[in-house]
Order: sequence, then C-alpha cells, then structure tokens
Amino acid sequence: MATTNDHPGEQAAQDPIKLIGIRDSALSLDEVFRAVGDDAAGGTALFVGTVRNHDGGADVEELGYSCHPSAEAEMRRVAEKVAAEFPVRALAAVHRVGDLRVGDLAVVVAVSCPHRGEAFEACRKLIDDLKHEVPIWKHQKFSDGTEEWVGAC
Repeated sequence: MATTNDHPGEQAAQDPIKLIGIRDSALSLDEVFRAVGDDAAGGTALFVGTVRNHDGGADVEELGYSCHPSAEAEMRRVAEKVAAEFPVRALAAVHRVGDLRVGDLAVVVAVSCPHRGEAFEACRKLIDDLKHEVPIWKHQKFSDGTEEWVGAC
C-alpha cells in the first residue's frame, strides 16, 4: 500500500498558476476562488486586502494605486517562487490599480494545497512577498490635507 505522499494529489500541480493580474476595475472574490478550485486540494486559503479608513493614526480620504509596467511579470515571478516552495495545486493573485474608496478590494490572493497548513503558509508567503517585491505604489490623501506614497519596493 502506498503512503499518502506517493499519491499524485499530494504533489504540486504541473502548472499551478491559474490567474495573475493587475486590474483597473473591481476585483472579484468569486473569480479568484474559482481559479484555485482543485479536486486534490484539501485546503484553500484566501486573503483579501481592503482599503481602510485610516493609516498611521490619520483618517484616509482618498487612495490610489499605480504600478510599474513590470508589475504583472513580477507578480508571476513571486507566484512561481511560492509554487516551487509549497505543494501548490492552484494559485491566483489579482491587484487593483487606480482610484479606490474605503471598503474597496485592493488585492485578492488564494492558494489551494493538499492540506490546510500548507495552504495557509503558502497564501501568507504569497501576499507578504507580493507586498514587498512587486512595484505597486499606494498614494494616500488624508483628511488633514497631507498625503503620502507607500511603495512595495
């Protein structure tokens, strides 16, 4: 009898990156969740980043995201790195650019793996690395008239 690790479903998929995108329109949780559906996945982790009404003790009035032309390629590079480190069955990541309002979805990432622990770890690594390595910048305008740029790299 084979051990569970010998089953093909316990291994990473051949091409696990199902969706990578930079969008100037509203993001869809359903689209991302559907993209990572896999019959061999026992765990799917989804992270949703939303625009909040404050940052650093100040009230946020407006917010906009912009990116370098290489941002989508960099997202794919980060996704490939995560897929190589974990037994990823399917992975998806989309980020919004343009003007957003409080409550809007800014980023949605999801990872499915054979087990929940792997899915949680891979999803956390994916969002953390995207935030640190992909050239996407946030421009915040505060209610006191000040503003700030926050960059990924």
